[in-house]
Amino acid sequence: MSGRTGRALARDWRCWLALGLLAALGALTVIAWATLPGPVEQTAPGRLLGPSLAHPLGTDELRRDVAARTFAGLRGSAVVLAAAVVPGALAGAALGMAAGVIGRWFDGLVMRLVDVWLAFPGLLLALGILAVTGPGKTGVGLTLFLFMVPSFARLARGQARAEMTRDYVLAARALGASTPRIAVVHVVRNAWEPLATHLALMLGVAFFIEAALSFLGLGVQAPEPSLGGMVNASRQYLREAPFYLIGPAAVLTAVVLSLNLLVDAVQDAASGGLRRR
Repeated sequence: MSGRTGRALARDWRCWLALGLLAALGALTVIAWATLPGPVEQTAPGRLLGPSLAHPLGTDELRRDVAARTFAGLRGSAVVLAAAVVPGALAGAALGMAAGVIGRWFDGLVMRLVDVWLAFPGLLLALGILAVTGPGKTGVGLTLFLFMVPSFARLARGQARAEMTRDYVLAARALGASTPRIAVVHVVRNAWEPLATHLALMLGVAFFIEAALSFLGLGVQAPEPSLGGMVNASRQYLREAPFYLIGPAAVLTAVVLSLNLLVDAVQDAASGGLRRR
């Protein structure tokens, strides 16, 4: 990230708000893990109890602590995203960069494969993968991985093709620089900022997809907690225990809002929109 972009981010309240929310959620996750009962332990004195000091968000229909399950679900979602989205982004970016730098027949082959990949609706692809692997973290992780690759491949290819026409790349090639050196020293070095911004955006999308699959019963399986599964389970108790929904819904909202604010801040800082305002 350039110094100008970093200074613009440091002046943007959205960046600080997003980082603050994410840091607060991380701290609450650690505190919940250290102080609250286990997410599957049925140790509460009653079911659907209201918030208290012992159970900050109350208990669920099986006498489990809602706060403990909420932050355990957040921790599980973070692990799935780290294990699936980041590798998918790296694989797609590497494939797109290679296509943009090498060009010719390799570029055409990769882009046609990406076009075929994107021709399948995301939901249909997810259902097909989960039909083979079965519901659970493995299927969700594979779905998110395959969802990331074509998106990052197209973006990285476009950035690489644009960088390959720059004067400094043409000068390096005229001086005898090899294609791998041009790719590493010039293309990747100057094209990674849009990819980083896209990663923050896709993390929010993937977080929502993971929660949606769990809501439908295709993601994390009971009794292991998941935010989407908790939202689904709380629907039938909205009248007698509305607090049951508050925890997982608030965490979902905070994570997606934080990532979207961070994306907007980075985009404005990189494009100079913040200075114009």
